[in-house]
Amino acid sequence: MPRFSVIVPAYEVQAYLAECLDSVLSQSYPDFELIAVDDRSPDGCGAIIDEYAARDPRVKAVHLAENAGLGPARNAGLAEAAGDYLLFLDGDDTLTPHTLRAVADRIERTGEPDVLVFDYARTHWDGTTLRNRLADRLSEDGPAPFTLAGRPELLRVLMVAWNKAYRREFVSREGFTFPPGFYEDTPWTFPVLMTAGSIATLDRVCVHYRQRRRGSILRTTSPRHFDVFDQYDRVFAHLAERPELERWRPELFARMLDHLATVATRPDRLPRGSRAAFLRRARAHCRRHRTPGTPVPPGVRRTLVRLGLHRTFRVLRLAAALRRHVRAVAKRWTRALRAAGLRLHYRVQRRLPLRTDRALFAARPGPDHGCDPSALRAAFHAHAPHIRTAWLGGPAGLRPGTAAHWTALARSKYLVHNAGFGPGLVKRPGQVFVQTRQGTPLGHTGLDLQERPAAARDTDFAGQLRDVDQWDYLLSGNRHSTLTWERVHPGAYTTLEYGCPRNDALQRAGSDDVARLRASLGLPEGAVAVLYVPAHRDHRRTQTPPLDPERLAGRLGPRFTVLTRAPLADPPCAGARLVDVSAHPDLPSLCLASDALLTDFSPLMFDYAGLDRPVVVHTGDWDTFRAIRGVYVDLLARPPGPLARTEDEVVGVFASGHWRGVRSARLRAAFRDRFCPYDDGDAAGRVVRHVVLGRPAGLPGAVPPGAPRPVRSAAEALVRAPLTSVPQPSGPLPVTEGR
Repeated sequence: MPRFSVIVPAYEVQAYLAECLDSVLSQSYPDFELIAVDDRSPDGCGAIIDEYAARDPRVKAVHLAENAGLGPARNAGLAEAAGDYLLFLDGDDTLTPHTLRAVADRIERTGEPDVLVFDYARTHWDGTTLRNRLADRLSEDGPAPFTLAGRPELLRVLMVAWNKAYRREFVSREGFTFPPGFYEDTPWTFPVLMTAGSIATLDRVCVHYRQRRRGSILRTTSPRHFDVFDQYDRVFAHLAERPELERWRPELFARMLDHLATVATRPDRLPRGSRAAFLRRARAHCRRHRTPGTPVPPGVRRTLVRLGLHRTFRVLRLAAALRRHVRAVAKRWTRALRAAGLRLHYRVQRRLPLRTDRALFAARPGPDHGCDPSALRAAFHAHAPHIRTAWLGGPAGLRPGTAAHWTALARSKYLVHNAGFGPGLVKRPGQVFVQTRQGTPLGHTGLDLQERPAAARDTDFAGQLRDVDQWDYLLSGNRHSTLTWERVHPGAYTTLEYGCPRNDALQRAGSDDVARLRASLGLPEGAVAVLYVPAHRDHRRTQTPPLDPERLAGRLGPRFTVLTRAPLADPPCAGARLVDVSAHPDLPSLCLASDALLTDFSPLMFDYAGLDRPVVVHTGDWDTFRAIRGVYVDLLARPPGPLARTEDEVVGVFASGHWRGVRSARLRAAFRDRFCPYDDGDAAGRVVRHVVLGRPAGLPGAVPPGAPRPVRSAAEALVRAPLTSVPQPSGPLPVTEGR
């Protein structure tokens, strides 16, 4: 007897069915059976199901003699189920990774409840994913299991069969089945929740609910939407059979009103000319199922449905459409007038004297908020306190597009950005523009992207050159950056090869700072923290990381904790040594808290090398990246550490100890000498002394090659210490380090 029976009905979903079945068969929890029901689909669903059943014994194929609909198809799968618990999954939806393991763990912790309710996310055809907005009602806080009386808000969560796991013995004992027709989930879910003797919740996205552009049953205009009345008749008939459930009638009446209002108001459901008949039938339904003396749920839509006021409904819809049109026109006019006023304001401000004691800072939006401009702003405060600074954007900064923004842009003497202030900037005589760029370039940029259309996309190269002509100073962290910037951004500016200001924080941090940062991330004491930062792929619309962070964390073992900069679609499995830091606003802090960097082609490797900590480079799609983006540095020839082509090789590098071996240290030292010669903690200070105080520093003394960095944490001491449990690499190295 398997632990789970996953029932998948399929009808005209051949384009999505394989992905659905794969999402079940690839689960990390193996104790399940997959029952795929071909509802006499006219497309290739039946053949796909047979193909999967032939190659995987966990798949049981069921073929119906004629098309019966979603409810009867589920019943056919239910009749074949042998698992302790039942899960339903539509043929175009998918289970998220490790769902069955998370469900099994939660069921065990809550004492085998009759029903477990879990969360879902809508995945749209354009690639966007949106979690259920009522996810807070699935909180695991409080006692569990419970009955519906303890958490009545569950009746307001989407009433579908596939966001729950059901104890099969409970379903069989109570005789629950799905009815035919549209909205078959309604007379299943409400009675199941009301009847269940024990319920638990799992606050985790377990199902990706596909929002198809076309083809969804509920988005098909059809008279079958009138089936909703029969389905609620079945719900209230269940109440009549069980007097102890009558207490739920007012709540179910309110849910029915909302449901009927949704069907009546959606333009893609009822056939043209049938809305009046629908509302008349809704009025009769409300009279039949309302309990006399109970309060009537308030709301305009509910009232219109309850009273069947179809003419009033039509008038209100026309009035609402007219109101939306008037608001849209007014909004366009208001926006145009405001833009004209701001342009006039900016023109006036440019005729007023410059404020020589003002500086305006801004940075390109991104996960590393602030970057070099933020470090320079701190240096302004330290070395030139007479300069008043302002930040453009962010919760505490000037709001972009306001009069204050344009005033600061027109009157500030110093302008600092790592990208540009936009086409509206008119640089005045006397203003000083400091361009910081964004670290050391690995992939092609600037004018070199003219030969890389996939990476350039809609880049305005003429506009780039106009921006370059406004620069007075360009910052560079090393000779490689200087030569690259001056070639791809040709202009009359002065290059300040003083180091990267954003790396000053990495050099100044002490052991107490590192300990505090590790504690704030919840890193276990003694754990080796691996920071995983994949690069952006220009050729991909959705940025799926090349390595699965959760699978990688599981394979590395309990000694390692993975800090992933690649956002997780779902919470990690319980006990996983994995921390999602994709939204963390301070990338230097993550670098300090980690003991090693795992990346592919992220320019962060140049900054991280200055810490003299191990770097492992995943090169699985190096050829693709190089062909599409173009590269300035051949990482295969001169890497900052061990190379690994596959996930197996990545795990092997860490398991064998080569990530912190002798060759790794030698590669890192050469890389650091080349790209981090001025990382001494004072790069921002040199820039401010040159630009503001008029004391050109010239090229600073390079950090001596191979000079040791201070050990800042116990975990880092472990990284630096000689290997004892793992033999020190010697002789020929494996392919991951020897390429």
